[in-house]
Amino acid sequence: MNTLRQAQDDYLELRRGLGFKLVNHGACLGEFVSFLEQKKTSQITTALAVQFAMLHPQQQPKAKAGRYSVVRGFASYRVGADPATEIPPIGLVRGRSRRARPYLYSDQEVRQLLEAARHLPSTYSLRPWTYYCFFGLLAVTGMRLGEALNLQCQDIDWAEGLLTVRRTKFGKSRLVPLDASTVKVLAAFAKRRDRFIAECSGRTSSHFFVTKFGTRLRDAYVYRVFWALSRQIGIRSPGANRGPRLHDFRQNAEARKMPNEGVCTVFAAQLLTAGSALFDVFSSPVVARRYDYERNIQISECGPSPPRRSAWYPCGCV
Repeated sequence: MNTLRQAQDDYLELRRGLGFKLVNHGACLGEFVSFLEQKKTSQITTALAVQFAMLHPQQQPKAKAGRYSVVRGFASYRVGADPATEIPPIGLVRGRSRRARPYLYSDQEVRQLLEAARHLPSTYSLRPWTYYCFFGLLAVTGMRLGEALNLQCQDIDWAEGLLTVRRTKFGKSRLVPLDASTVKVLAAFAKRRDRFIAECSGRTSSHFFVTKFGTRLRDAYVYRVFWALSRQIGIRSPGANRGPRLHDFRQNAEARKMPNEGVCTVFAAQLLTAGSALFDVFSSPVVARRYDYERNIQISECGPSPPRRSAWYPCGCV
């Protein structure tokens, strides 16, 4: 069984080395190897894969299909070392995903959410301002949740009003322009954050949004606060499992773009001095890209002025 566990580690290392994140695969495969240990076997079979996938009856069909898919991928790797391994066929455990219905927030709803966040009860002073700025940043930029959580202090260019979002979906990085009102709110929060860390947490952190311990803000905390506040302002029913999502802020940000003729020059300068191999500057039809000279790939010209992101939602002073 140690051989099987070693094969599990080797498989994950190989796949991650190829660029796959496999965030939940490690825990799932560890559970599967323990399952095989209970069955006193080291051979992967289709019957055992199905039995493992259905092990938790309370899980949704999509989750069961996901567990089956993880085992199937591991079996495809394992068969090279153990020819007796059975590769489970595709689609034996099915689980259709239920797509979430997009929600377009009104400006009034966003203001109410930010105002509720600003008055959030807390045991430490920075918490209400953290969620006020976090939700507001999602709403005006359309950043993904993980992108905002991973944002670091050095990723903000205060002078030019630009955010650098690094290594996001598909390993790409991009520049996100900020309105002057957004820069003002974030700068005020940055001063509060630095003062709080210096006085209370006793730790140094490079992440822009932090907990009371000075560590990176976790997505579980953000979801919990968002669900509570969305119920408080009435956009989510009490006890409802479905409703408006944080991800829906991406639609709002796209709907509130405003053109700005002075942005293109700033973007061109940033691209020429950028250190990474590729920047997707804006997720819109107008995209400027910069490739590293050392890779001998041509730099595309900056086209018409990209639209600047929308202004901060006015709902109170920071």
